[in-house]
Amino acid sequence: MGAHSLKRRLLWFVLVAILLAAVLQAVTAYRGALRQADALFDDHLQQMARSLRGGIPLGLPQAGAEEDSGYDLFVQIWGQDGTQIFRSTGSALPPRAVLGFSDVEAHGNRYRVYTLQTPLQTVQIAQDLSARTARARALALRAVVPFAWLTPLLMLAVWWIIKRSLAPIERTRQVVASRAADDFSPLEGAGLPDEVRPLVDELNLLFGRVRHAFEAQKNFVADAAHELRSPLTALKLQAQTLRRVDDDPAAREAAVTRLNLGLDRAIRGVEQLLLLAREEAGPATASSQPVDLQQVVQLAVADTLPQARLGHIDLGLAEDASAQAVPPVIGQTEALRILLRNLLENAVKYTPPGGQVDVSLALVDGSPVLTVEDSGPGIAPDLRPRVFDRFFRASDTAQQTGSGLGLAIVKAIADRHGAVLALGESPRLGGLKVEVRFAPAAARHADQL
Repeated sequence: MGAHSLKRRLLWFVLVAILLAAVLQAVTAYRGALRQADALFDDHLQQMARSLRGGIPLGLPQAGAEEDSGYDLFVQIWGQDGTQIFRSTGSALPPRAVLGFSDVEAHGNRYRVYTLQTPLQTVQIAQDLSARTARARALALRAVVPFAWLTPLLMLAVWWIIKRSLAPIERTRQVVASRAADDFSPLEGAGLPDEVRPLVDELNLLFGRVRHAFEAQKNFVADAAHELRSPLTALKLQAQTLRRVDDDPAAREAAVTRLNLGLDRAIRGVEQLLLLAREEAGPATASSQPVDLQQVVQLAVADTLPQARLGHIDLGLAEDASAQAVPPVIGQTEALRILLRNLLENAVKYTPPGGQVDVSLALVDGSPVLTVEDSGPGIAPDLRPRVFDRFFRASDTAQQTGSGLGLAIVKAIADRHGAVLALGESPRLGGLKVEVRFAPAAARHADQL
C-alpha cells in the first residue's frame, strides 16, 4: 500500500461518520416530527369537535359569508333529525362521513375528517391535507435545523481535537529531523499517546544500540592509535637497523629476527583490537543458541596446547564429578572459545617453564562454572579490579610482551553472555585463579524471551 497520512485518514473516516450519523439522525428526526405533527393535528381536530357539541362555534365563517380560501378548517353540524344546522364557508365535503377519523377526497382536494356524534347532533371537522402537510413539514424542518448547525460545529471540534492529539507526534518528528548525526539522546515520551509511546521507547533502545556501536568505533580508533604507534615506530627503527648491517651476517640475522618478532606482535595486536571492537560493537546479548561448554573447553585447550608445549607448561583438564551434569548455556560457541582461549593463553604466558595450567568445568549451585588455574606469580589483590581495562599490564609481569587486550576481550564476551568473572588465588597451584560463572540455561533463556 502507498504512503498515507494518519491525520488525514482519521479526519476522513471520523468526519464522514459524523456526517452520515447527522444525516441519519436528521432524517429520523424529520420523520418523527411529521408523525408528531400529524398526531397533534388529529388531536386538535378531536378537541375542536368536542368543543362544538354545545352549539354553533364562534369565530368561524358561516355559510353565506365571504369565502376565506386561506382558512383550512371546515365544520359541518347536523341536528338530531339530520338537518344541517351549520356549515362553514367554502365547505365542499360530502354531507355525511363515517364516525371517527377518515380521509376524504372532494373536488380534487383531499381532507382529513373527524366526525363526532352526540344524542343531539353530529359534528364534522375537516382539514385540508395539503395545508396540513405544509404545516407539518414546516414543524419538522424546525426540528432538523439544529442538526444543520451542530454538524459543522461538531466536525470542526473533531478536527481540532485530532490535530491537537497528533501534535506531540509532529513535535517528535521535528525533534528527530533537527538532530545532529551524533546525537543519540533518548526522545522525550511525555505527552505521547499510549499507542505511540512503545514506538518511541523502541527508538530510544535503538539509539542506545547505535550509540554503543558508535562509541565502540571511536574507542577502536583511539585504541588502534594508542596500541599501534609504538610497534610501528619500533618496526621502522628495526628496518633502519637492518639497512645498516649489510656487512655483518650475524647482526643482520638478529635484526631480521627482531623485525619478525615485531611484526608478529603488531599482527597480534591488530587481531586483538579487531576482536575487541567486534565484541564491543555486537548486540548486548548473545544469540539464543545452546552451547556445550565441554566442547568449548576441548577446542580452547587444543588451540593453546602448542604454545604450552613450547613453554614446557603442563596444560590439562582438571577432573570434576559434576562436569558431566553441566547443562548447555545460551550463547555463541566461537565467542566462548575465544574467551577461554584468552584465559589459557594469559595463564601460559605468565607461568614459568615447568609450571602447570589447569582448566575445569563444574556445576556449582545450579550454575555452570569455568575455572582456569595456574602456578604463575598471580596478580596482587589491589590490581585485580584493573586487569580487565584496555592496555593494562600488571607491574609484576611487565617483562612479558602483550597488547593488554586479552582480559578486556574476556570481559566483553562475558558481559554479552551474562557471565560473572572472579579473580582469586589458586589454593591448589598457588597462582592466579579465574572463574567464569554462567547463569543457569533456563534463567538465561527466560531473560531473552
